[in-house]
Amino acid sequence: MITKVGLRINGENREGIVRMADTLLDTLQDQFDLTGAKRGCENGDCGSCTVLIDGWPMKSCITLTVEAAGKKITTIEGLQGSLVQKAFMDKWAFQCGYCTPGFIMNCHALVNIHPDANDKVIEEWLESNICRCTSYQEIREAVRSVLQKKGEM
Repeated sequence: MITKVGLRINGENREGIVRMADTLLDTLQDQFDLTGAKRGCENGDCGSCTVLIDGWPMKSCITLTVEAAGKKITTIEGLQGSLVQKAFMDKWAFQCGYCTPGFIMNCHALVNIHPDANDKVIEEWLESNICRCTSYQEIREAVRSVLQKKGEM
């Protein structure tokens, strides 16, 4: 079955034509040319496809597009110039960069949902994403630096 779906992506109302089984990742990439969320494991394990839905990190490879209808969707393209993105650059929290958009999305949600996150909370949140190129130390440092900046505001 094919249906028209209304989505709010990065602050814009968009419409797409989807099958009921289409994933949000497929729709974002194929219909809206939003390629920042990366196709990795396609079963929700790696986190490279993470987007925010109503502020919460979700794996777009296992989220159906129809489930996201009427909700606020934010992709990495919608976070240009964010504190987390800048912190990742400042702390060199990436190597090849494939997993970076998913980590940035997850960390952006973390600092907004848990502005007083301690190391345990940070560790728990980072468990949902996988990086095969680097240690997680730089990523943790990036998150801590954003939490510190937000605490000073």
